[in-house]
Amino acid sequence: MAYRSLEDCLLDLEKTGRLMRVKEQVDPNLQMAAIHLRVYEAGGPALLFENVKGSNFRAASNIFGSIERSEYIFRNSFQAVQQLVSLKNNPLEILKHPLKNAKAVGALLHALPIKNPLQKPVLFREINISNIPLIKHWPKDGGAFVTLPQVYTEDIEKPGIMNSNLGMYRIQLNGNDYEQDKEIGLHYQIHRGIGVHQAKANKQGKPLPVSVFIGGPPAHSVAAVMPLPEGMSELTFAGALAGRRFRYCYRDGYCISTDADFVITGWVMPGENKPEGPFGDHLGYYSLTHLFPVMKVHKIYARKNAIWPFTVVGRPPQEDTAFGELIHRLAGKALPVEIPGLKQVNAVDAAGVHPLLLAIGSERYTPFTDTRQPAEILTIANHILGKGQLSLAKFLFITADESGRLDCNDIPAYFTYVLERLQKERDIHFYTHTSIDTLDYSGTDLNKGSKVVIAAYGAKKYNLTNTIPAAISQNNLIKKCRMVMPGIAVIETNNFSNYIQVASEMDVFTKSLELYLDELEGLPLLILADDANFVAEKLNNFLWVSFTRCNPAYDMYGVADFVAYKHWGCKGPLIIDARIKPHHAPPLLKDAAIEKSIDPIFEKGGSLYGVLK
Repeated sequence: MAYRSLEDCLLDLEKTGRLMRVKEQVDPNLQMAAIHLRVYEAGGPALLFENVKGSNFRAASNIFGSIERSEYIFRNSFQAVQQLVSLKNNPLEILKHPLKNAKAVGALLHALPIKNPLQKPVLFREINISNIPLIKHWPKDGGAFVTLPQVYTEDIEKPGIMNSNLGMYRIQLNGNDYEQDKEIGLHYQIHRGIGVHQAKANKQGKPLPVSVFIGGPPAHSVAAVMPLPEGMSELTFAGALAGRRFRYCYRDGYCISTDADFVITGWVMPGENKPEGPFGDHLGYYSLTHLFPVMKVHKIYARKNAIWPFTVVGRPPQEDTAFGELIHRLAGKALPVEIPGLKQVNAVDAAGVHPLLLAIGSERYTPFTDTRQPAEILTIANHILGKGQLSLAKFLFITADESGRLDCNDIPAYFTYVLERLQKERDIHFYTHTSIDTLDYSGTDLNKGSKVVIAAYGAKKYNLTNTIPAAISQNNLIKKCRMVMPGIAVIETNNFSNYIQVASEMDVFTKSLELYLDELEGLPLLILADDANFVAEKLNNFLWVSFTRCNPAYDMYGVADFVAYKHWGCKGPLIIDARIKPHHAPPLLKDAAIEKSIDPIFEKGGSLYGVLK
């Protein structure tokens, strides 16, 4: 069915047992987020909070908390949109096979936005920021944030909805130095479309009009984060996925999504920034306080009986994990078409998505002999690191597999395949002094860090061990060692101090292992960590610690390493230093008092009794 509003969707979820109502009064200061996290972790339903302390508006969360629920929401348009995205790269297919692609043609009928519809529900009333459910998610957050916004801007040189950008950039509603009800914070990363719009407005010395849509048909939220092929408008995609054309109008020069639950309008002036953050983010740490554009509030609109949608961002997996899986299923086939030779890519959710990519490509540049080596996959790797959000990756593992059986979503099997073929003298390629994710604090400064491509290909060279060699277990520089999986061990040593001292310590440590290269052949990867037991306990712990706490050019070492013609390599194990550094952001931790305060809601007589079973 085509939902006309967020409430239509929630009522439908409730009818099928996919939503529960929270009737108790709940505090938006930490309690609502804590309830959401507990329900999500239990695999529970979507939630409708009917009694939000300090606000007359209801709130909803965990709407996209499972891939099953997301596919149910978009059940009538899912396959059509899949076809539509794939046909963007080969539109002649529609003419060649019109019957086969009839669903995609039908989706196109909903793609064109409608201007000035007769009904404009969101203009029902004007409100203030302080009327909104001001949800604070983590104890050290700088204030309340919008976590499911649809931020709309237009190109000042080519105005109009078809040249617009719709993105999901977090919005800080209060706290810090923001003037209550008059200013909010706008955080976005340097590569985003809104950044291009702001750069053009700044160049002309003009304010950039911004509209923030919240709620509306669920397809609008998905469209705001969809990595669409170049030239495809997010608003046309929103209409196609919703099965209902995107409806809009202009008020005081600002674009208004008329089906939204709330719209915040305002402007960003050139050079006007204020501190934004901290904020608990998707890497599992706080993103700290930095200067970001301040948005001057013009007007805020709300529909009758509006509902405030939110999610909670934290160490993965979270609700955005299912969100990401939905996006992959909708558009996953488009990326290999856009990057020749690419067969699969997995932005590993457990590692925070951006830090770690696993990829499989073609290798057609060298003959299929035992002397074959990485060639085409290096070209593909460069293409991947120049593609949209994939450019934020720090670690890119890439290989080729003629059998067609390797799957980069089977992470243990993928690492085994790569490490069995890894020639550490040849296959490690660093990119230094480059940009990384704004939210990643492993680098030396905001947006600044390094990348590494590990491109392994060829015949199997090593048999990986699942036991700790004596060269490691009897080394007096090591406090504890645990196996993570065949070929990968985690080592606990002293805490990280500073890079000057660590360079000296690592020189001593690597030299202590140089005499045992043959013994260490089956152990090509070592992880240095503060807690070896934690890292080895679960695959997700290994992925999270290893790749979120490492800046490759600074924090990777090798036993018997060398530099030849500007290329770095090593003969013995590759070492990733994933210890916490003094400049790292703190990890996200729950508040014990808040956790205790929400217990009654889950106990007998509470609205969510039985959900945690």
